Amino acid sequence: MGYEVTRFQGEVDDELICPICSAVFEDPIQAHECEHIFCNSCITRWISEQPTCPVDRKPLTASLLTPVPRILRNLLAKLTISCDNAEYGCSRTLGLETLTAHLKECLHNPKRPVVCDQGCGLIVPKDELKDHNCIRELRTLITKQQQQMDGYQHEVHELHFFIMEQRRDMQVLKDFLRSLKMSHPSVRAMAEAMERDQQEREVLRWSNSLQRARVTRWGGMISTPDEALQRMIKRTLTEIGCPDYILEDLMGNCHECRWPPGLSTLETRQSNRRQYENYVCKRVPGKQAVLVLQCDNPHMNDDLMNVPGLVMIFAHGVE
Repeated sequence: MGYEVTRFQGEVDDELICPICSAVFEDPIQAHECEHIFCNSCITRWISEQPTCPVDRKPLTASLLTPVPRILRNLLAKLTISCDNAEYGCSRTLGLETLTAHLKECLHNPKRPVVCDQGCGLIVPKDELKDHNCIRELRTLITKQQQQMDGYQHEVHELHFFIMEQRRDMQVLKDFLRSLKMSHPSVRAMAEAMERDQQEREVLRWSNSLQRARVTRWGGMISTPDEALQRMIKRTLTEIGCPDYILEDLMGNCHECRWPPGLSTLETRQSNRRQYENYVCKRVPGKQAVLVLQCDNPHMNDDLMNVPGLVMIFAHGVE
């Protein structure tokens, strides 16, 4: 719908009147072929019921509507109109192009949001303030919030139920695979190979998440760490996400009694000392210790590596 002609000061040219609502154009739009102009809302509603131009009855659809010429927009912008809130006390007259901006700030707008000064602090439309009841509105707000909380709790309950169902399904699948492996050796071998491959990929992903370390003093290596030191290193490895299935082996390999032949004695360590620089080491955060994992060191000789790797603890010299 357009603007009522009576709201404008002076004469309004007939060319600025919508042929559908007989009011001044609001958001005008033009038929592409016949160039007749209408309010956007008027013509949209018209062609939804009968897809023809209301002036000459030629076929007309939404795809055939185009913006109006700039000269028409300029003519509309020069019109002077009274505020929509004139009946509520606004005496302003202003250019049509500034009407929308004014309505957002007009103090006489009955729908202007205001803060309740009776104590609740809620924002309500100005014309509803006289009938506003703080207690009733707060109760309504609390009820809506409680309904939202109930909805969230229901969603959480459903999600929890779904997760439990997934866990049960996974356990059934694991039990089935376990029984299948026990009854079919070939299946067992294939499943074990798949499990090893999956574990190797997981260890590699974990290793890639760790910071590279450099040992500057290999002579500071502690070959027989005490139990307290081992527990401290083990706790740190757990905190940084070490896979459970290699944790015990790694910690067992931190003592020289489990080291490979090339590291097992002081003599062999001294003779192989030049090869230490070839190790790819990963830092154990906050500790003078490094991880030498097999997945990072395929280039090292077997007599200098263990599966799945080594934990080397130092008195000093780790960067």
